[in-house]
Amino acid sequence: MKIFRTAQIKSIDAATIKYEPIASIDLMERAAQRLTEAISGRFGGKGNLFAIFAGPGNNGGDGLAVARMLAAQGETVKTWLVNPKHRLSPDCGANLSRLQECGVPFVECHEKFDAPTLPEDCIIIDALFGSGLGGPVGGLFAEVVEFINNSRRTVVSVDIPSGLPGEYNGGYPEENIVRAHLTYTLQFPKLSLLMPENEKFFGSWQTIDINLSPQAIADEPSNLFFTKIEDVRKFIKPRSLFSHKGDNGRALLVAGSQGMAGASILAARACLRSGVGLLTLHIPRCNNSIVQSSVPEAMTKPDCSDTYISEVLPTGAYNAVAIGPGLGNNTATEAAVLRMIEEAKIPLILDADALNILACNPAGLEKLPPHSILTPHPGEFARLAGINCCRCGQIEQASALAQKYNIFIILKGAYTAVCTPEGEIHFNSSGNPGMAKGGSGDTLTGILLALLAGGYTPREASIVAPYIHGLAGDIAAARQGMTAMTAGDIIDSLPSAWKMLE
Repeated sequence: MKIFRTAQIKSIDAATIKYEPIASIDLMERAAQRLTEAISGRFGGKGNLFAIFAGPGNNGGDGLAVARMLAAQGETVKTWLVNPKHRLSPDCGANLSRLQECGVPFVECHEKFDAPTLPEDCIIIDALFGSGLGGPVGGLFAEVVEFINNSRRTVVSVDIPSGLPGEYNGGYPEENIVRAHLTYTLQFPKLSLLMPENEKFFGSWQTIDINLSPQAIADEPSNLFFTKIEDVRKFIKPRSLFSHKGDNGRALLVAGSQGMAGASILAARACLRSGVGLLTLHIPRCNNSIVQSSVPEAMTKPDCSDTYISEVLPTGAYNAVAIGPGLGNNTATEAAVLRMIEEAKIPLILDADALNILACNPAGLEKLPPHSILTPHPGEFARLAGINCCRCGQIEQASALAQKYNIFIILKGAYTAVCTPEGEIHFNSSGNPGMAKGGSGDTLTGILLALLAGGYTPREASIVAPYIHGLAGDIAAARQGMTAMTAGDIIDSLPSAWKMLE
């Protein structure tokens, strides 16, 4: 699913008006109807007051139309139109006239805002500004935002919390941004809603489909995508009736050190649960009996070292190689990993301690085989990139590195961002906070290894693996709850997740 920057959304709106064809005011009416259905379905019929704060632009027009429609359903509605410049957009003005004709009470604020007293069960609807805001909120609007934020009432924002840019937050004053409990965003997720630093503003969010033109959406170019189940299904490869284990991939997993056998076991189990034909683990000797008893379906090639990896195995017999889970930071391991990178003839998957080794030896980035896959969490990426910044900054930097080194970077976290060598960024839609546990990243490495060994391209594997990982996490959360679930529960849920996709 494509997602767009705010300027592009304006172009899609204009193209919809042209292609459908539909008048701008009627497109606003359709959006307001969908918003009203969502708001009424969630909060309506309970006798609550709906206090709607509208601005002078089209977001305010949406709010005024919602006020009229809620009142027509018998809800109690009061509206404040904040208009310090005495100037409304044409569609906002048209909806103000319609509101007046229906007799819905409203207050127009020009020079000052008299803060009302709102009942405790009041629902505030924020429609001051949409996602195309050109700068920080100030003046009379800032007073209204302050009132909303101090009201201790349930706040619902239309499209995006007022004061928050549609793209990455450019350092706007936090006190001048509405703090919503729920955001109904129109047609597409906005980039700001995918950034953890903005959660305090948008609360939770839900996309409202307003039927913008499919042709306009297809015609508008974008390098940004939101991966949903229908996007992943088109990549799933059916198995031949006559396939044998060799056809489903030979994978090598280089993992583990003394006290870290669990990382290699979790990655191996996830790999086996994701369809690999043959799996071999290169592990320290001390972990051999643990791994063989825990993962009997896998083969092992113990290192000459008892407690860490020090050897470089020939990789010519394997379709895919993953390096990193639980390796530790032994100097002999570091030397071995760097040699593996230098000698590899196929794309590698690098995770965990392999990334930390690479961060200490940045020249190794130049030696990575093309289309290798790196899977850092934010801390690992900060070390790798040599920059510690907010999520949006990390995504921009990860995209730049992916293009520079012709690799894939899977920046883990909520809405995991997959950055491709071509400059695409795919945000993953599956997963939940219960997955933020030790071992979760090892399971993702195992899934990636199985897919890459099984014939998926690095691009396909990088998009499918985070989704199936998150989907299994969602199934595990439904079964065990987010607090109690573990990385092992994610692996145990992989069969159900694959079945949903197949």
